[in-house]
Amino acid sequence: MSTLSDKVFISPARYVQGANAVERAGHYIAALGGRALIIADDLVWKMAGEQLAQSLESEGVEFERAVFEGEASRREIDRLVERGQQQQTKVVIGFGGGKAIDTAKAVADPLLAACAILPTTASTDAPTSALSVIYSDEGEFDSYRFYNRNPDLVLVDTAIICKAPPRFLASGIADALATWVEARGVIRADASNMAGGRATLLGRAIGEKCEEVLFEHALLAWQANQAQIVTPSFEAVVEANTLLSGLGFESGGLAAAHAIHNGFTALHGEIHDLTHGEKVAYGTVAQLILDQTPQAELEKYLALYVALGLPITLKALKLDQASEEDLYRVAEAALKEGESSHNLAYELTPQQIVHALRAVDAHARAFMDKAISRE
Repeated sequence: MSTLSDKVFISPARYVQGANAVERAGHYIAALGGRALIIADDLVWKMAGEQLAQSLESEGVEFERAVFEGEASRREIDRLVERGQQQQTKVVIGFGGGKAIDTAKAVADPLLAACAILPTTASTDAPTSALSVIYSDEGEFDSYRFYNRNPDLVLVDTAIICKAPPRFLASGIADALATWVEARGVIRADASNMAGGRATLLGRAIGEKCEEVLFEHALLAWQANQAQIVTPSFEAVVEANTLLSGLGFESGGLAAAHAIHNGFTALHGEIHDLTHGEKVAYGTVAQLILDQTPQAELEKYLALYVALGLPITLKALKLDQASEEDLYRVAEAALKEGESSHNLAYELTPQQIVHALRAVDAHARAFMDKAISRE
C-alpha cells in the first residue's frame, strides 16, 4: 500500500488507437481470454457490433452480448455481474460511451476477469482509468469506485469516433481541459492523486501536454469531426481526450472542476440533458476563478469553449432560473466529505463556490459581449 509520500503513476496495460482498429480487436482480446461478455447498448451494437463480432469470431473468442440499460448504477452492475458469473466470463468488454465503460470496469472487477474498453466516442477520459463513476438509477452522482488495476486493453477506433456527433468530441475536449487545471492545483497542495500518492514527473508532463495539444488542435479536430473524416489533428485530440487526459487526471489528481460537476447532479431538470464534459467545462472555469487565474489565461479558455459551443453561462447550463438555494445545493454537494474539492491548497466554503458559479456567468457574458463589439 502506498502512502502520500510515494509518487504513484498508473495506466492501462495496452492502448491501441487507429482507423478501423475494431477490426483488429479480436487479435488483442484473444490474448486476454477466450470467453467474453460484451456490454453495449442497441445503438452502439447496430453501429459497429457486426465488425466486433466478426473480429472476435476470427480469433476464436466466444462471446455473449448483454444489453446496457443506460446507467452506471449499482442495480445495473449487479445484474451484469450475475450474467457474467453464469457464463464464466474471462473478459468483460465495454463497448460504447462513458457510462457503459464505467459499468464494464465495475463488472469485471468482482468477476476477476480481464477488462477491454472500446469507446465509441472521445467524450470522456473514462476508458483508461482504474475507477468508475457510479450513479443512482435516476442519474444522480453516487460515488467513485476504485479498482486494483487499470483496464487490460483500451482500443480506440477513430473511424467510428469520427462519425459520432461533434458535440461528443467537444465534451471530451472540455473534460480533458480540466485535466491540467485540476492536476496543477493538486500538485500545489501536495495532495493525493487518484492513485493514492503524489504526482510523478511523468504524470505532471502528461497533464501539461494534454492542455498543449488541445489548444493547438481542438478546433481543427472538431471541424474534421463535422466532416466525419480522420485527420492528424483529429487523431491528436482523440488521444488527448482519451489517453493523455485519462493518465493525467488519474496520476495528477482531481479538484474543484469535477466536484462542481458532481454537485450539478444533485439538481433536477434540464441540466441532466447536458453531457459530463459540458458540465465539467463550467466547473473548470469556476476553478480557474477560484484559483485567481490571470484574466488573459481565463479568456484563453473562454475563447475555446465559446468556439466549441460549450455552455459557459447559467442560461446555457439550463440554470438561469435556478434559485440561490439551488446553487447552494450544488456547492454543498461539491464540498461533501471525500470530494475532490478538498484537494486544493485553500479551503472552500459553499458561499465561495456559489459566487464562483455566478462569476463564470458574469465573465463569460462580458467576454462574449466584448467579442461581438469587435466584429
